[in-house]
Amino acid sequence: MTVPAEARCMLMRGGTSKGAYFLAEDLPADAGARDDLLLRVMGSPDPRQIDGLGGAHPLTSKVAVVSASADPEADVDYLFLQVGVDRPEVSDRQNCGNLLAGVGPFAVERGLVAAGDGRTSVRLRMVNSGDFAVASFPTPGGRVDYSGTAEISGVPGTAAPVVIEFPQGSGPLLPTGHARDIVADTPVTCVDNGMPTVLIAAASLKVTGYESPKDLEEDLTLADRLREIRLEAGKLMGLGDVEGTTVPKLSLLAAPLDGGAVMTRTFIPVRCHTSIGVLGAASVAAGLRVEGGVGEGVARLPAQGDRLRIEHPSGFLDIESGIAYDAEGVPVARRTAVVRTARKIFDGTVFARPAGAAPHL
Repeated sequence: MTVPAEARCMLMRGGTSKGAYFLAEDLPADAGARDDLLLRVMGSPDPRQIDGLGGAHPLTSKVAVVSASADPEADVDYLFLQVGVDRPEVSDRQNCGNLLAGVGPFAVERGLVAAGDGRTSVRLRMVNSGDFAVASFPTPGGRVDYSGTAEISGVPGTAAPVVIEFPQGSGPLLPTGHARDIVADTPVTCVDNGMPTVLIAAASLKVTGYESPKDLEEDLTLADRLREIRLEAGKLMGLGDVEGTTVPKLSLLAAPLDGGAVMTRTFIPVRCHTSIGVLGAASVAAGLRVEGGVGEGVARLPAQGDRLRIEHPSGFLDIESGIAYDAEGVPVARRTAVVRTARKIFDGTVFARPAGAAPHL
């Protein structure tokens, strides 16, 4: 099979991540050929990704594949692919809520959705999980406007706000059926409000939760504990063997420092996030509201209202999240909404590294 050496591509910042956005029709239909092309486009495997678009970090080695949706509840389908940095891996096992912020604007730019005069809403189906979202953003004069005054932590400057609303997810909020489990001798709350996530009080792992991402990544004892927890929790959450996957994420919780609800350190799954992913924050926010969860005694929830401020290493993320309890007393997500920003960086043709020219590691 001949794999193409180039493809039409738009590079965008979505939230606190950066990725290459493609129309599905501009990539090979065969998944193996597609993944081979994307590895070469990103410059993987190589810790520096020096020969491709990747930025030497999981947050900047991402791909969004977008197409018109056949689902009557959606306008477009969004497939997220995490491209390994120093390993030749392309994974579709998770969603990405940050790149999601750019999918609506990209769909308008590529003509999949007609822009409204003033503001446009795009109904999105996340192919990875089957969940849905609605993104709305400014389109004055029928064109996407990336400028604006919205500011999000972890991104310099300001841009136009992209409001993303998530309806109730397709699966249970508590995949194990419990508000609290003991995993690898550690109390955890396993939650999935768009991203399978394991909540852990930082103190239970003998760290403060205020350390820098670099310091946490260099703590080999902590790394061993987190790996043990992740592997065991993955099975409990119905994800099977997660040794070679990027889910579930692990979020360490500590008391807030700057007026928020909680301080977080999130592992994705080995590197420590310099901020927090949108869907990871959605799961943290919902998990904090579950009675009996590990967030009790750590988080400081507001007396009323859905808005929570999730603190992270580079600032905070405000998210509106509410849960309710059904007739059997099972918690379910009621509403989740977040404001992100996105910006087009370039639009054109990306030329992949020649096939068979993988770097020597």
